[in-house]
Amino acid sequence: MSKIVHAFTRTVPKWQPRVVPVKLDEATDAQLDALQVTPSNTKVSDYVLVLAHDFETLKVRSPLFNAIMYDPGGLSRSERELGAIGASIVNRCIYCAAVHASRHAQLEKNTDVTDRIFAAGKNADLAPRDKAIFDFSLKLSECPPQIGPSDLEALSDAGLTDAEVLDLVLSTSLFGWANRLMHVLGDPVRDEG
Repeated sequence: MSKIVHAFTRTVPKWQPRVVPVKLDEATDAQLDALQVTPSNTKVSDYVLVLAHDFETLKVRSPLFNAIMYDPGGLSRSERELGAIGASIVNRCIYCAAVHASRHAQLEKNTDVTDRIFAAGKNADLAPRDKAIFDFSLKLSECPPQIGPSDLEALSDAGLTDAEVLDLVLSTSLFGWANRLMHVLGDPVRDEG
């Protein structure tokens, strides 16, 4: 039996879809074509297989996701993950917060930042640059129109370049959308037994 996970964690829960995922051996040529551009080289996740029902969107979504999260230059990979964590916390997307906290810890080879975030939330005591990134991602996710010049100045004061700010806006915004999609399509669960 599975139980829905409600608390933030770095231990990635299983994502249980509410919509039956496309079965690879039954997928249409168009679905298979869209699935070829997913970021996974070993296994296609149930989430991506659910998205394959709308193969035209998936074919655009996967390269966009990869470009925002993995392209070289600009914000570091771990800082992009920090932006995704902020969005996921605001949106209460337990699954995404866990995935991105786990990736952040792997990239940084340290769990301190994510431990502090999950313990204190918005009040986490972080290094100035991490704090500026996290605070911006929270505010952008809570109410985008409230972002103003002082928020951009805080990022600049923390040492972010214009290219890094753009990457932060994109990674945070991407998960503002992705979190909501995951909520509708499934639940984070942990097997109990």
